[in-house]
Amino acid sequence: MNLLEVCCGGWDSVRAAVEGGAVRIELCSRLEADGLTPVWEDLQTARRLYPELRIHVLVRPREGDFVYSPQELLEIMAQMDRARELGADALVIGCLTPEGDVDTDALARLMPYAGGLPVTFHRAFDRCRNPFQALEDIIAAGCRRILTSGQATTALEGADLIRALQERAAGRILLLPGGGVTPENAALILRRTGCTEIHASASGQGLYGGRVTSAQKVAAILKAIT
Repeated sequence: MNLLEVCCGGWDSVRAAVEGGAVRIELCSRLEADGLTPVWEDLQTARRLYPELRIHVLVRPREGDFVYSPQELLEIMAQMDRARELGADALVIGCLTPEGDVDTDALARLMPYAGGLPVTFHRAFDRCRNPFQALEDIIAAGCRRILTSGQATTALEGADLIRALQERAAGRILLLPGGGVTPENAALILRRTGCTEIHASASGQGLYGGRVTSAQKVAAILKAIT
């Protein structure tokens, strides 16, 4: 059965995602910056009101690149701990070297702070210079998923690479297509990539600016892929 993960940038989006039928979200903040660590009160509220909702928490302390200093890695570790304490079901992280490879040393330091929770390597993957080597490095680190647009602007444009990565992975890790997913193309992306999970913000313009998840779009994507 295909599954939709809804990227939610705040509490209003969480509520809309659940209203639309989502059973799993990625919780973050500041979608305009491609997602940062969420406001902790949003996680607390979501966990209290929706105990059955699967909440994957993005841990990204700043916008910009994914090359982190030792001090920034300590900040990520502290945020991973905090997310676990507040009831995250999974964590979403990513770190690269200046050369564009997976920072395997940093990732090895971070993974124990997941405390046994599943880990998704986020779209830092799309900036890797060798996606197939990055795939192997991420698998070796123990991650469970890779969120990717196939190193293209949208997951539909990157579908061929995602399929190739899915085939290379051979069940060792899940590929999670994301980027430009809509009710109109979600099913096509799944068919072309061979994946069974998909990631979308399903968002529109909010009343006060910014992007907010639309319950109607969530429901439409779910209808398209099931």
